[in-house]
Amino acid sequence: MAKVLIVYDSKTGNTENMALAVAKGAEQIRDTEVTVKKAEQTTLDDLLAADAIIMGSPTYYGQMSAKLKALIDKSVKIHEKLAGKVGAAFTSAGGTATGAETTLMSILQAMLIHGMIIQGNAEDKHYGAAAKGTPTKSDLKHCEELGAKVAKLTQKLKRKKR
Repeated sequence: MAKVLIVYDSKTGNTENMALAVAKGAEQIRDTEVTVKKAEQTTLDDLLAADAIIMGSPTYYGQMSAKLKALIDKSVKIHEKLAGKVGAAFTSAGGTATGAETTLMSILQAMLIHGMIIQGNAEDKHYGAAAKGTPTKSDLKHCEELGAKVAKLTQKLKRKKR
């Protein structure tokens, strides 16, 4: 059983809707257990128990939210213990060219520092799923695809460890 943790912060509900779509995609992959938690309710033990961690945040000045950043800052206590876990990111932003990619990269950068394996996308939305304002059906489809890709990669890596 692959354990996928989706951690998010959301003020308007846009990022929360994306988190639920990511979960829907991951849940479609057999033998995957999905947990969705708000950033402020997520513990270090939650991060340690997961095989994959997908983080989502609204874009604030090209960066992740303070609540998600606080969780990442706390994760210094478990540095190196997240190595080898799969990671991915998603964000909602107020418009185009308003910092979505830099927000995604700030989340992914923290994951890379932990030694996590990042799931990218060669076709589109290379750094993770992003939406402008309220997520469209297409945006939510990208979120579902992200969740499914992460779950598939996690399953593949778990099989290789056996």
